[in-house]
Amino acid sequence: MSDAIAGVEIPDSALAREATELVREAASQLVFDHSRRVFLWASLRGRQEGLQFDPELLYVGAMFHDLGLTERFRRTDQRFEIDGADEARRFLQSHGVTGEPADQVWAAIALHTTPEIPLHMAPEVALVTRGVELDVLGIGYHAVSDADRVAVVAAHPRPDFKNGILAAFTDGIKDRPATTFGNVKADVLAHYVPGFVRGDFVEVIKNSDWPE
Repeated sequence: MSDAIAGVEIPDSALAREATELVREAASQLVFDHSRRVFLWASLRGRQEGLQFDPELLYVGAMFHDLGLTERFRRTDQRFEIDGADEARRFLQSHGVTGEPADQVWAAIALHTTPEIPLHMAPEVALVTRGVELDVLGIGYHAVSDADRVAVVAAHPRPDFKNGILAAFTDGIKDRPATTFGNVKADVLAHYVPGFVRGDFVEVIKNSDWPE
C-alpha cells in the first residue's frame, strides 16, 4: 500500500521500492529527504499545471538526481548530473524500462541544473527541474499552498538545509572543478574552495588555437 503526502501518492511498485532503498543506502539523510521532496514538489506542480506524467519515471528522476554527489556513484571525469543520469538509465534498463522512457529520465537528471531548457521538454524532464528549483532555490515557493508545504516538510524535514546542501554540492564536485565550466556549480566552488578559478568562456575563445 502506497503512502500519500500532501495528497501525492508515493509510487509503491517493486521498481520504486528498490529505487528508494538504493538512494537511502547511498545518500545522506539530507540528500534522501531532498530527493523525496523534489518528487513531491514536482508532482504538486505538475498537477497544478495540468500535466500528464508517469509518476514512477518522475520518482526515479527525482530520487536519482543527486546520486552523482554520493561517494558510491560519483566520478571525477564528468559532471555529477551525468553520474546520476547514467545510473538511473542503468537502473531502469535492469527493470526492463528502455528507449524513450529511460532517455527522458536521463535527460531530466542531466539537465536539472540547466535553467529554462528542461521546462520546454517532456513533463517528466520539466518537473524534475521544477521540484529542484523549488526545494533549493525557492522558485515557485508560493505556487504550493501553505498546507502542502507544511505536510511535505513534516514528512521530510529540512533542518539547516541551505548550508547542508551547499556542503553536499562542494564535497561532490570539489575533485572535478573543470566540470563546472559554464554551469551554476562554479558558484559553489567559488564560495567554498580556496584558490578555485572559474573557467572564462571569453578567454577560452581568445586563447584557442585559431589565429583569428
